[in-house]
Amino acid sequence: MDNQIRTVPNEPGVYFMRDAQGDILYIGKSKQLRSRVRSYFQPSQDHSPRIALMVQQVANVEFIVTDTEAEALALEANLIKQHQPYFNVLLKDDKKYPYICITWSEAYPRIFITRKRRLNHKSDRYYGPYVDTHLLRQTLRLVKRVFPLRQRPRPLFKDRPCLNYDIGRCPGVCQGLISPEDYHIIVEKVAMIFQGRTEELLQKLSAQMELAASQLKFEQAGQIRDQIKAIKGLGIDQKVTLPDDTISRDAIALAADETYTCIQLFQIRAGRLVGRLGFFADTVSGTPESILQRVLEEHYLQVDSVEVPSEILVQYPLPETDILRDWLGNKKGKKVNIIVPQKQQKAELIRLVERNAGYELENTKRHAQQNLLALEDLAQLLDLPSLPHRIEGYDISHIQGSNPVASQVVFIDGVPAKQSYRHYKIKNPKITIGHSDDFASLAEVLSRRFRSYQNKSKTELSKLEDYPDLIMIDGGKGQLSSVTEILESMNLIPPLKVISLAKKREEIFLPGESKPVTSHPEQPGVQLLRRVRDEAHRFAVTFHRQQRLKKSRHSRLEDIPGLGFHRQKQLLAHFHSIDYIREASIEKLQEVSGIGQALATEIYDYFHPN
Repeated sequence: MDNQIRTVPNEPGVYFMRDAQGDILYIGKSKQLRSRVRSYFQPSQDHSPRIALMVQQVANVEFIVTDTEAEALALEANLIKQHQPYFNVLLKDDKKYPYICITWSEAYPRIFITRKRRLNHKSDRYYGPYVDTHLLRQTLRLVKRVFPLRQRPRPLFKDRPCLNYDIGRCPGVCQGLISPEDYHIIVEKVAMIFQGRTEELLQKLSAQMELAASQLKFEQAGQIRDQIKAIKGLGIDQKVTLPDDTISRDAIALAADETYTCIQLFQIRAGRLVGRLGFFADTVSGTPESILQRVLEEHYLQVDSVEVPSEILVQYPLPETDILRDWLGNKKGKKVNIIVPQKQQKAELIRLVERNAGYELENTKRHAQQNLLALEDLAQLLDLPSLPHRIEGYDISHIQGSNPVASQVVFIDGVPAKQSYRHYKIKNPKITIGHSDDFASLAEVLSRRFRSYQNKSKTELSKLEDYPDLIMIDGGKGQLSSVTEILESMNLIPPLKVISLAKKREEIFLPGESKPVTSHPEQPGVQLLRRVRDEAHRFAVTFHRQQRLKKSRHSRLEDIPGLGFHRQKQLLAHFHSIDYIREASIEKLQEVSGIGQALATEIYDYFHPN
């Protein structure tokens, strides 16, 4: 190892620790690579038990030299995300906290709340994760009320804007009544709220209001006045008393036990708390100092330069304060101070953040304990060999056979994993309006879900990431029998464990058993199954409503071959209704721009099949 260390240059860069099999154990950064790597193998070095274990396994050291410490920091963060080394601090993304997403990659950006960061487009921007979900939703509702933004993911009508345009809530995005450039200007103002730049936005709006008033545009000035009033009301009860309210600052602290580490970051701008972000990490993944360092690095890598504060208050001294400080200073364009406050109001602020992190830790432990009790009770109730890690629930929704759909929901360790939810449209041609068949529908859905599982051994199945430990069907013995029959024909029972939960008495049925499992509706395991059942029902009903609404908006013109959306708009603009189009002759149809004789004949024949 000494020979390898001698080849490492004493320059800024990133180093990799590999074991004898070539797997990456740890990725680190330093402004002096050789000195940092050598420090791991010094006999006098007092390592933590985790790092000492890592050092014992190191067989090879590799490195990448960078020009600056800032480049090393950014490279290290990207490599950690890519390789997920076991001995690095890895933040947990358990979808507990939501983000605000602005899709700058689209001509007309959308603004919505999500619990999953999809990095499909580099230009899209995520703000968060926010701890106070209620306040976040309240803020988004207010933003959509006072700023003219697109209110729907899809247009309600094809040829005209909806009521939101008439009342000033939407600028007519669906009909292109506002240019993408002008719409971006509106969204940029909204983004400033989630960037914590409300004071800057208020100054900007005040100037625009005065200009509009001077130009006698009083209606426009009144709208801007209402926007200013609404923005001022956002943080009215969140004043933070500090010696200097003009400095933007973040304060970060954590609370931990032997299993969980909860981190909170308070964003304070102009003396107001504008954001409270939350993060999770495994306690065993590192020291409190290294966890705080990792959170700050990952958080500031994702923000714009204008969002970097002038001062960061930290609970403990960071292992690499100088690298983080220099990198943030370069990103912001001016000095950024990183301080461990020891007394007076700043220290009290850190204690406040730590106390909030402690409350979140207690909530996390309480929910984890409740889930564990429910999983243990369910495993005992159903005689499972181990705790059910992945539970899948299925339900059917329709109205007398119309628009039949199914839902698949997934619970991981007793918690909904919404990113794994799926819905299905029932394809069985025998199921039509007035002719429903829930048994056949469930059998179809389960066969589609598990058709790729056929001919796999139990060992192969257990290695699959989406292999369920338990499948729950919403229904009684009939639904369970139809599902069991199709899965047996696919040679999947065993190993798949399938049960059903009947609504009337919350009874649990097992395949081949005429009587339900002995249980009480209020015991933890049954309550967990009820949560799965209710979530499957909610998800199925929501999708069924979407399909009904979509069908109700379906135009008969869409069924005419060769008649695209643009020609449909021209026909409706000319004739004003489908009834007039139906009565029109081929010659009259040809009067519409772009409708030739062949297409006119096609339209006429569609409405006059005889």
